[in-house]
Amino acid sequence: MTSSPVDQQATGYSLRQALCMVRAAALAYQDEQTIEEAARRWGFDRVRHHHTAFRPPFPLQDTQAYTLGGQHMIITAFRGTEPAELRDWLTDATTPPWPGPGGRGAVHHGFAEALESVWPQLLTALKEFRDDGQALYFTGHSLGGALAMLAGARLHFEDPRLTADGVYTFGQPRTCDPTLAREFNTAFAERMFRFVNNNDIVPQLPPEPVFRHVSALRYIDSRGAVHNTMPLLGGLLDRGRGLTADLLAPASDGIRDHFITAYVSALEKAAAPRG
Repeated sequence: MTSSPVDQQATGYSLRQALCMVRAAALAYQDEQTIEEAARRWGFDRVRHHHTAFRPPFPLQDTQAYTLGGQHMIITAFRGTEPAELRDWLTDATTPPWPGPGGRGAVHHGFAEALESVWPQLLTALKEFRDDGQALYFTGHSLGGALAMLAGARLHFEDPRLTADGVYTFGQPRTCDPTLAREFNTAFAERMFRFVNNNDIVPQLPPEPVFRHVSALRYIDSRGAVHNTMPLLGGLLDRGRGLTADLLAPASDGIRDHFITAYVSALEKAAAPRG
């Protein structure tokens, strides 16, 4: 999973770039030594690990992420969490939203607090590594996807000089209110790519209308093909195919589709050269 190099000079959207980013998101689940070994294979000569313990009013104890610095690219990847744990505190409605970056809208309190806990470390690393105009990318899976999107928003609206060149998320939950979603969609057109794998349960949380998704959906259907949108009728039929793929455990499809390995496998297939 971590053996293929990242193309540090790649620009714009491509399935190959998405594959690189989902591998970086998957790497966030590994230990520091594994991350550093992969960084060297990928051609990055600088690594910073971000890990902070804190006690929010949710069953979440820490935030973990890493930043890679190379000659042409910087990648920050945020670690996710278990679907059951994430579901528990995404459905907790007792805590008010957190003010959005730059005074724009609002975000889920848990996401904001999780990012805040590592923000000074992260900002220091980005300013140190971006010493020659390197492209900057954020990525993450599950909770990590929410933090990647929010980190991109916070940099852009609070320090536009550090605006990210790309944000790739996988299985991201709804992160912000409609106001911030609109502002983000305008600022990150052609730079934000939000992948959802078929019946993945996490992108369906927390519930609307208080929280909304940002745009730029990339929908992975039950056969592994990637689409730039999910048509209402076709999408419902396809999700039904996913639910019936495992007749012994159809209810588990939403969890199975959320696993980072499912996203990596789908994008490896989608990005493979066509013979």
